[in-house]
Amino acid sequence: MSTQPVDQLKQQANQSFLQHSWFQKVRPFVVGGSSGMVATCCIQPIDMVKVRLQLSGEGAKGAPKPSAFSLARGMIAQDGFLSLYNGLSAGVLRQVVYGTSRLGLFFTFEELLKTRAQTKGYSYDFSQRALASLSAGGIGAFIGNPVEVALIRMQSDGLKPKAERMNYRSVFHALGTVAKGEGLAGLWTGSYPTVVRAMAVNFGQLAFFSESKNQLHQRTNLGEQTKSVVASCIAGFFAAFLSLPFDFVKTRLQRQTKTDAVQYKGLTDCFVRVAKEEGVLRFYRGFGTYFMRLAPHTIITLLIADRLNSFLKR
Repeated sequence: MSTQPVDQLKQQANQSFLQHSWFQKVRPFVVGGSSGMVATCCIQPIDMVKVRLQLSGEGAKGAPKPSAFSLARGMIAQDGFLSLYNGLSAGVLRQVVYGTSRLGLFFTFEELLKTRAQTKGYSYDFSQRALASLSAGGIGAFIGNPVEVALIRMQSDGLKPKAERMNYRSVFHALGTVAKGEGLAGLWTGSYPTVVRAMAVNFGQLAFFSESKNQLHQRTNLGEQTKSVVASCIAGFFAAFLSLPFDFVKTRLQRQTKTDAVQYKGLTDCFVRVAKEEGVLRFYRGFGTYFMRLAPHTIITLLIADRLNSFLKR
C-alpha cells in the first residue's frame, strides 16, 4: 500500500501547525531560545576564560596580567579539560530565560515597528532598530538575572581555595545556595549593571546586525549567508566594544558574596574604585577574548535564527 497519502496528511498537519496564529506569536521566542542555546554550548570555554580574566588580580593595580591561553592551560592542568565547561548548565538555562526573552522580544518588537512604519508611511530605520534592541535587552536581562548570578558564581568558584569552594552540582544548586544564604534579593545582585550591559549588547548586536545587513543588501551583491556572516562580525565588534565595561562591572558585582573582603556598593562605586585602584584600561582587559566569545555567539545565534525564522514563518 502506498504511503503517499499518509505523508501528504502529515505534511499538511505540520504546515497547519506552523501557520496557526498562536504558534506564530510564540515563534520569535522559540527561535531566540533555540539559537541562543546552541551558540552557548559552542562558546562556553571562551566565556569561562573571559570571566577568569576579569576576576584575576582583583583589587591589585599593576598585578600580573595572564593571557587567555595561559589561564586556559592552567585550568586544564589543575582541574581537567571539563573545567572549561563549568557553569554550562547555567549558561544553557540563561539562554532558556534571557536568550528566549531578549531575542523573542526583539523579533516581536521589530515586526510591530515595521508594521507601524508601513502603516504610517515612514521607513523602518536605525532609530527603530535601536528602540527594539534596547527595550528587548533591558527586559530580558532583568528576567534572567538570577541565572546570570548562578553562572558567575559557578564560573568563579574554582578561583577559591579548594576548602572554600561551594562545588555547585548544577545551576539549580547554585540558585538554591544563593537564595538560602543571601535571600531572594541575592538572585538579583548586580541587576542594574546586568540590564545596562544587556542593553549595550543588544544595541551593538541586534541593531547593528540589522542595519549592517540592510546596508550590505543595498550596496553589495553578496549572497544572503555571506551578508549575514559579515553583518554578524560587525555587530559582534560593536556589541563587545560598547558592553565590555558593563560586563566587567557586572561580573565583579555578581561574583562577590557577603564574606568577601572586597565589597562594591554598586555600579558607580565599582567603576570608580576599579578605575582608581586598577586603572581605566582594566575595564577592557580581555577584550580579544570577549570579542572572540561574543562574535561567534552572535554569528551562530543570528544565522540559526535566520534559518529557523525562514523555516517556521509560513
